[in-house]
Amino acid sequence: MEKSRSSFSGRIGFVLAAAGSAVGLGNIWRFPYLAAKYGGGIFLLVYVILAITFGFSLMIAEIALGRKTGLSAVGAYRALNKKYSFIGTLTSVVPMIILPYYCVIGGWVVKYFAAFLSGQGNAAAGETYFANFTAQTAQPIVWFCVYAIATAVVVLLGVEKGVEKVSKILMPFLVVLSIAVAAYTVCMPGAIEGVKYYLFPDFSKFSTTTVLAALGQLFYSMSLAMGIMITYGSYMKKDADMEKSVGQIEIFDTGIAFLAGLMIVPAVFVFSGGDQAQLSAGPSLMFITLPKVFASMPLGGLIGSAFFLLVLFAALTSSISLMETVVSILQDKFQWSRRMACMIVIIGMLLIGIPTSLGFGIWDFIQPLGMSILDFFDFISNSVLMPIVAFLTCIFIGFVVKPDLVVEEVRLSSKFKREKLFRVMIKYVAPIFIVAILVSSVLNSLGIITI
Repeated sequence: MEKSRSSFSGRIGFVLAAAGSAVGLGNIWRFPYLAAKYGGGIFLLVYVILAITFGFSLMIAEIALGRKTGLSAVGAYRALNKKYSFIGTLTSVVPMIILPYYCVIGGWVVKYFAAFLSGQGNAAAGETYFANFTAQTAQPIVWFCVYAIATAVVVLLGVEKGVEKVSKILMPFLVVLSIAVAAYTVCMPGAIEGVKYYLFPDFSKFSTTTVLAALGQLFYSMSLAMGIMITYGSYMKKDADMEKSVGQIEIFDTGIAFLAGLMIVPAVFVFSGGDQAQLSAGPSLMFITLPKVFASMPLGGLIGSAFFLLVLFAALTSSISLMETVVSILQDKFQWSRRMACMIVIIGMLLIGIPTSLGFGIWDFIQPLGMSILDFFDFISNSVLMPIVAFLTCIFIGFVVKPDLVVEEVRLSSKFKREKLFRVMIKYVAPIFIVAILVSSVLNSLGIITI
């Protein structure tokens, strides 16, 4: 198994693929909202501190598990301790749930990119455009299929020729587009007030909720507890510097999130005259507020096209990693070929993705827990399963196989300068943080608290 396993060509390929997984829709439609809500600079400071401590510890643990065993999530946990193989099973369920609805949202992004590119940006900025579009039956499903097929083609090509090659192309473009759009919005008349609000810390707004918001955003943003980093770690060569790689992934992820805030916060401030309430979270920011902002800008059609192309790249690199993880799990579990595994995953994507899309139209009467089908899947995967998986992983590494297993794997290619930090975080601090994420995210999803 280990001899025939696919691998990345080197450390750069691994870093760009893993960073592409980490950089997704959450960086662009959730980070700016949270940063603006919790005082800009103070939120950024808390986020960076958590990234280099909590985020680093969980990410390097997952990557080490993958590289140590040469297996995806299900096989990795079983290989290390059969009694705890259920953690791998739980982990594998997460990307299987997320992938279909993520592709539905990816289809929306393709639709908006096409609208702005074809000169229909003003129409896309209409008050009811998004609601009317998602309420249709055929059109959202067509765009969903286009996006899903694009994702599947890359994964079908394999690790090095597909996942790595596309990441090497898309990630540099993503960075360049982010810088270009951010530079344009910062230079708009009146944008400086938004820049100040975003960058300068307001210590009076620091609170436990600020930490919880930053913690939750970091957890979801870095592709933790989805099996992705275990899978990508299993493709990582033994001589690739693991500690340096994780540091570079953190820089990519935090940098793109920072630039997204620099793109969006000043632009919305200019558009709204400084009304912070316009910075709502989630799809309403991406598909309702921002098209209005672009429509009001000089060269708005061009900037809107560039922005949605950027979002498309970010979404694609993430959905590719989700599908690659599911395909790898099926290959390891059933010894299927990549082609067979891809075909099964595509069928599953369609079976779950189409009802998810219809949940905004003819099936909108289906409301599990009072949520749309998409929101329900998001709640189960992000708010419930992911924190549980991460907590169990910390217990598994901290007290079952022991941190030495990870330390020894990291030291094969790195000095592991943050070893002491890792040991303390994985055994004592991270589990407490994860329980806090679980409780706060469930309460937030149920509308009991607002983050």
